[in-house]
Amino acid sequence: MVEFIKSILYGIVEGITEWLPVSSTGHLILTQGVWPFSGDVSSNFSDMFNYVIQLGAIFAVIVLFWNKLWPFKMPDKGAKILSVDTGVFKKDQWVLWFKVLVATLPSAAAIVLDSKIESVMYLENGQPRDIGLIVISIALVVYGIAFIVVEKLNKNRQFKVSATADITYKTALLIGLFQVLAVVPGTSRSGATIIGALIIGVSRPVASEFSFFMAIPTMFGVSALKIVQFLSESSFSPKEIGILAVGMVVSFLVSMLCIKKLMQYVKKHDFAVFGYYRIVVGLAVLAYFTLR
Repeated sequence: MVEFIKSILYGIVEGITEWLPVSSTGHLILTQGVWPFSGDVSSNFSDMFNYVIQLGAIFAVIVLFWNKLWPFKMPDKGAKILSVDTGVFKKDQWVLWFKVLVATLPSAAAIVLDSKIESVMYLENGQPRDIGLIVISIALVVYGIAFIVVEKLNKNRQFKVSATADITYKTALLIGLFQVLAVVPGTSRSGATIIGALIIGVSRPVASEFSFFMAIPTMFGVSALKIVQFLSESSFSPKEIGILAVGMVVSFLVSMLCIKKLMQYVKKHDFAVFGYYRIVVGLAVLAYFTLR
């Protein structure tokens, strides 16, 4: 029962921090450092859990932005379904998906780097080494400062890209290159992509929305890889399946609320507040290691 309560807590943390530029993985690791899974689950379950739980958050994006993402529509009555002339395909949605895929190419190429970093940062049971927690703390502080600096430079700036449809393939690729920075735990995938988009000249709402869309293929790919790796070494127990399912459902529900609130927030405010939050959390963890 206790492990399910932990899964609910982790789901809440994931659902909030996946979409805010504060590093969901970093917060999950810090939370589990305080209250980790016990021996009731297998030793390599925790690492896999931290990635696969993100699928719940991803489904929230799919549900909320369904009309913008679904590339098909019902054909006219009596028309041939496979005929392009019937208007079955939504051109704008297909173009958006191609741009998203272009943006995720750099991360796909850097996936081998991710595994090497994990071997240095984590123990075999998925718990972070001290060096891992220190790196997360430093990344929180560094990118917190970056958000503050970028937003100060963007004050009163007129952004060149004010709609998702205005993102070019070149812009999408450049944002994707920034996403590669997220291989370092504590950076934040959404944080890296949003900072990159803001620097390039993409407005805050559009930067947030495109970051959400980029998460779909990225997180599905990473989650699939983690599940394959986990199953190659062990198998799910019924309890582990239940723990993972609970975490995903909670992260989905919390993400639904968080995404709505964030999109409302960025229409009127900048991201500087998240920069200050990152600095406070990062310094607090560094202080813990200094005083321990």
